[in-house]
Amino acid sequence: MIKEIELALPPEQHLDADIIKTLAGDRLQITPSRITHIQTLKRSIDARGRQILYRLKIKVYIDEQPIPELFTVKHPHVGDQNPVLIIGAGPAGLFAALRCIEHGLKPVILERGKDVKRRRRDLAAINKMGIVNPESNYCFGEGGAGTYSDGKLYTRSNKRGDIQHVLKTLVAHGASEDILIDARPHIGTNKLPQIITAIRERILNAGGEIHFDCKVVDILIQMGCFKGVKTATGDAFVASAMILATGHSARDIYHLLHQKHIQLEAKPFALGVRIEHPQQIIDQIQYHCQTRDPHLPPAYYSLVEQIDDRGVFSFCMCPGGIIAPCATTDQEIVVNGWSPSKRNNPYANSGTVVQIDLTDVPGTDSDPLRLLQFQAEIERRAFIAGEGKLVAPAQRMIDFVQGKLSTDLPPNSYLPGTKSVLLDEVLPNFITKRLQKALPRFGKKMSAQTIKGKSYYTNEAILVGVESRTSSPIRIPRDPKTLQHPQVKGLFPCGEGAGYAGGIISAAIDGMNCADVLAKNN
Repeated sequence: MIKEIELALPPEQHLDADIIKTLAGDRLQITPSRITHIQTLKRSIDARGRQILYRLKIKVYIDEQPIPELFTVKHPHVGDQNPVLIIGAGPAGLFAALRCIEHGLKPVILERGKDVKRRRRDLAAINKMGIVNPESNYCFGEGGAGTYSDGKLYTRSNKRGDIQHVLKTLVAHGASEDILIDARPHIGTNKLPQIITAIRERILNAGGEIHFDCKVVDILIQMGCFKGVKTATGDAFVASAMILATGHSARDIYHLLHQKHIQLEAKPFALGVRIEHPQQIIDQIQYHCQTRDPHLPPAYYSLVEQIDDRGVFSFCMCPGGIIAPCATTDQEIVVNGWSPSKRNNPYANSGTVVQIDLTDVPGTDSDPLRLLQFQAEIERRAFIAGEGKLVAPAQRMIDFVQGKLSTDLPPNSYLPGTKSVLLDEVLPNFITKRLQKALPRFGKKMSAQTIKGKSYYTNEAILVGVESRTSSPIRIPRDPKTLQHPQVKGLFPCGEGAGYAGGIISAAIDGMNCADVLAKNN
């Protein structure tokens, strides 16, 4: 007999197998000796009350042994099969490649950046010297932005595809099994490179190809059909189908498509700042305590307000994290955040952004690049304000709301350095005003009732600009059934860069979906 039940346990007991077994027996009114196995299905933290609890959903096996659930996927050798070009080795591209192999197709991945090992040197140059390699950075390279941007796997994309398949694939390549049960699964930037390397080896062992330092500079089209691509080194790759999974920062691809009169659409996105607090403040607020229980992870938050008909919300929250410089050229400032697997850094950061509608940016519907150009202009302003070498413009939180220049800045995790500026001289007025209204409201939502004066709204928090790459400001249209571009047969726009995903899981699912449809029509 098998029963599914839910239990609530204090933090110090949530991993104690004997206690869980005893509680399960009490709930089911059986002696614990009859319980042969307990499988945890879901695990989450409930911090709504004074007593912090772990909530577990478990499967209890009574008087019978479980049948092992094996995750097996057939990856036949496809070295001699029809090639499918995949542009970009981020989550969408890598999972599209794995799915192509399952269907007996040969994936040929072209990645403008470097493999994860060589990419580390370029990230060190960014952080230590403010030098950006435009082809190898936090956005470009093996694994895409996700490799060095935290590895958060939380998604609301339940209707898009098989989330568990993605998670189990990551586990099969080295991720912790905890991601299968945690409400907010997370891998960690320190562990992702090994997982990405294992996926690469899986693709190569099956006969696929991966070409690094291979930047696409032209797309070959004849009579409305995709024929191949040319690269910056002059090489040509020929195929009848291409999955375009370049990510939301490959602006040259958008310009290339526009120059070739391939239809694009301007798409709403969001822009703002990254806000960092001492992690202790967030812990005190969320866990109602002076000092966080060692059995609890660093606390998380999610905030949203409607301000003047626009959403203002936290985005990509990184407990125990670091603010990272994610520019893709040396004349812009872009920030993002990441956490190691232990989330043991002293700061908590989150993007805090304002929705941008098409009507917020001057231009006509015939100009699909106008939001992209708007995004780039804000990043250039931030670079000028920081005065070079990726020094980022910054301001204390209450000073920002009150329009005051901060006389000094708090210690923070952004390695290239910060400079005190008036952020309203960097951000557009409609974004500044909404942020200034939202932050005090966030403070009312997040205040420690047991610790006087502790609030999200504090000058101990620093605002670092700019958080601008939340999603693509362009959508590459595709037919909802065939997933092909309406003008170009064989061109499959995919993932975040095409405007159909937002994060590792949804991008991976979109990559698999494109490969599935492509295989049916191949």
